[in-house]
Amino acid sequence: MTVKIFIKRKVQDTNVAELTLLLTKLRALALSQPGYISGETYHRIDKKDECMVIGTWRSLEDWNRWVNNPKRIEVQAEIDKLLGEETEYAMYSS
Repeated sequence: MTVKIFIKRKVQDTNVAELTLLLTKLRALALSQPGYISGETYHRIDKKDECMVIGTWRSLEDWNRWVNNPKRIEVQAEIDKLLGEETEYAMYSS
């Protein structure tokens, strides 16, 4: 059963360039992670400072292995530090 992971972040204009580099790094790491299917990034229309990444994973177990990957944790910590708050995650299945 595939799962969708909704990842919400609040981004200030001053952080966009640096955040884009970190997200690109994170996505590159995810591409080599077993179970990763795809990822899409959206920017909220009515709240310019909010973006949503929707990741598709083969299983919740694959996602959990990725969440606990030390390289991912390192990049995610940089993202949270840059944004000044923790990233929000929500997991869904069909």
